[in-house]
Amino acid sequence: MSAVSRIEQLCIDKGMKMTGQRRVIARVLSDASDHPDVEEVYRRATEIDPKISIATVYRTVRLFEEANILERHDFGDGRSRYEEATDEHHDHLIDIQSGRVIEFRNEEIERLQERIAKEYGFRLVGHRLELYGVRIDKDS
Repeated sequence: MSAVSRIEQLCIDKGMKMTGQRRVIARVLSDASDHPDVEEVYRRATEIDPKISIATVYRTVRLFEEANILERHDFGDGRSRYEEATDEHHDHLIDIQSGRVIEFRNEEIERLQERIAKEYGFRLVGHRLELYGVRIDKDS
């Protein structure tokens, strides 16, 4: 494998021991443009290294999550899905028919959340917004 992936570099920065299999899993997660669950990470990882076990993927994903390298999401389909933790906040719109997840940021929603927190006497320190919907047929 060539260059160090973003997630692998985060692990190194946090002092984690990076085995070959952890490097593969880190690369799979760094390269993901979706929000894969553990089974999908396992499928992609075994394409690179067939010796990786599902247990190794579960342990590694949990380790990365505990180190705040990954964020876990539950988009209502009963599976935990993962994405790289970043400082850049975004929200999610989930198509409940296809399972497609759209990441978005909306300043109006951000301001509204701040205002609501303030109205109730709180300073907002974090939030998670997930919207669930179905595609509207443009012909109707």
